[in-house]
Amino acid sequence: MITKKYYKKKAKKPLPKSVKNPDLIRINKYIRDKGLASRKEADKLIEKGFVLVNGKRAEMGMLVGAKDKVTLKESGAQKKTCLAYYKPRGLATQTSTDAPSVIDEWQKKGLFPVGRLDKESEGLLLLTDDGRITTSILGADSKLDKEYTVKVREKLRPGIIAIFAKGMETKTFGKLLPAKARILDEHVLSITIHEGKRHQIRIMLDELNYTVTSLKRIRIGKISLGALRPNNTRALRDSEIEELLK
Repeated sequence: MITKKYYKKKAKKPLPKSVKNPDLIRINKYIRDKGLASRKEADKLIEKGFVLVNGKRAEMGMLVGAKDKVTLKESGAQKKTCLAYYKPRGLATQTSTDAPSVIDEWQKKGLFPVGRLDKESEGLLLLTDDGRITTSILGADSKLDKEYTVKVREKLRPGIIAIFAKGMETKTFGKLLPAKARILDEHVLSITIHEGKRHQIRIMLDELNYTVTSLKRIRIGKISLGALRPNNTRALRDSEIEELLK
């Protein structure tokens, strides 16, 4: 007969580091999320010693966070592609109907548009398979500005420059960040913005009682549309890609 209690509380297993600190993620997932390689490819690169964390060889399954510097040795880094593309007017960026779109055309080649231009807008759109570039341009802490040339039906009033410069108050978005505007002629305006809200420029001008007749994006950061013609592309130079990733 058992007369003595022998049950003991089970010792609690220590929580995984990723649970203690949700900002930490596995190294292969980090590499995947940055668009450097798939998780499976990342494991192979780690195993071969091509991945460094804070200058030291990475270990399989290790956890990393925002403060860690993860780099791939040149011999292990897969070459990525980034193209400057002139999206023509009338072509949607994302798929919404059976009509052609940029993403339908280019995803077959493994490239995807960074952000979007609405169907009736035209101009510079970047196409890439590099997640780092997507994060750099669309991330919340992105510092890349975007420049547009816009034509309106009505004659432009000089006061529009000051309205944009102090940060326009809109019914749709509320207060916007300051934007730079230059009047090129009485119906053409150059606008540089730091935000990328959906239809932002069209809505800003509509709320100021202007009718947009054409809208063209001519620059993202230091990447310019240049002499590109509608539906044409050019590969970005290494120096341009480095500038995007700063």
